[in-house]
Amino acid sequence: MTDLRPARDAMVATLGLTREPVAVKFLTEKTGSGDYQELPRRRYCQMVMEAGRGRKVLLTADNITCPAAAAAFGFKPLPPKLASGEMLAAFGIFGSPEAGQATLNSMRRLEQGRYAAVALAPLGEQDFEPDVIVIEGTVEQLMWLALAARYETGGRAQFTTAILQATCEDTTVLPFVTGELNATLGCYGCRDATDLGEDEAVIGFPATILEAVVHGLRELSAKALPHVRAKLAYSRLEECPAAEASDKEQE
Repeated sequence: MTDLRPARDAMVATLGLTREPVAVKFLTEKTGSGDYQELPRRRYCQMVMEAGRGRKVLLTADNITCPAAAAAFGFKPLPPKLASGEMLAAFGIFGSPEAGQATLNSMRRLEQGRYAAVALAPLGEQDFEPDVIVIEGTVEQLMWLALAARYETGGRAQFTTAILQATCEDTTVLPFVTGELNATLGCYGCRDATDLGEDEAVIGFPATILEAVVHGLRELSAKALPHVRAKLAYSRLEECPAAEASDKEQE
């Protein structure tokens, strides 16, 4: 198995991450998952939070409590009241059941019964080759990650989100299925159920581009990143009014 601790260390040191990058693996069966805690009654976004704090955890159809995430992973079908949009309208998330239903119908879900569990661990401590890397951090930190992924190729990043199922669908299922990085602003569920801060968001990308992301970050940290964080252009702007006032005083 590839040692991913250097990649973890590079991301944490370069960006100043306060949460661990999370390695995610979809398992077709639960065998070999003895080191992972199947914490009772958890949402997927809460499991990401736990792994970001350093724990190895396992999510299955037995301990998942979020019906939307359960459907996203193919563990269980959507309950009728959720599928109809009625529950989302009752929560005040959408203005009508029809709006909620239209949003749920736009979701990408894994095949029912295809996977038995989702294993999550801090990157570098996992004992599997991850499918997806999920990172929670400030918007500025995630900006550099998205830029790093395109350091060699350039082009535009195309983010997609329903502002619903942000952690489970936007940053886990979509990168897993499409092979593309995706970022989200968060959603009702993850902001209500976890410690995700008001200034934080979530990004996910397939583990196949981890090496490219780390390479891009290292290159950006040589010049662009420290330059921007020093806010040199802003500092010069702030100095201009002071200089003008000094000139007027001398007159």
